[in-house]
Amino acid sequence: METGVVYSDSLLVITNKEMVFRHYYFPMLKRRIVHLADIERITVEKPTLRNGKWRLWGTGNFKTWFPMDFQRPKRDRIFFATLKSQWVNIGFTAENGEEVEEIFRGKNLIKS
Repeated sequence: METGVVYSDSLLVITNKEMVFRHYYFPMLKRRIVHLADIERITVEKPTLRNGKWRLWGTGNFKTWFPMDFQRPKRDRIFFATLKSQWVNIGFTAENGEEVEEIFRGKNLIKS
């Protein structure tokens, strides 16, 4: 993992060049590293039943994969990362969604 941590919690780490999902793969709990340069865009949505509020880990539609977060139903926002070279998107949450959203806006990954 690259140094220069910008944000870190029990779910993910964001550095200047990459994002690390701590518990991505099922059932091994292995992490996944995504380089920020490989992200086409990130969208932010209010959690609902339709977009993954109760998706604690895995996928329900084979289009979006959610890393493990058993507290997801309590979070105030869900992020969706569209990757440039991969068909499957990543839906994820953070312990401090507001701070993470500001970081992504500052890196121009969230387009308003």
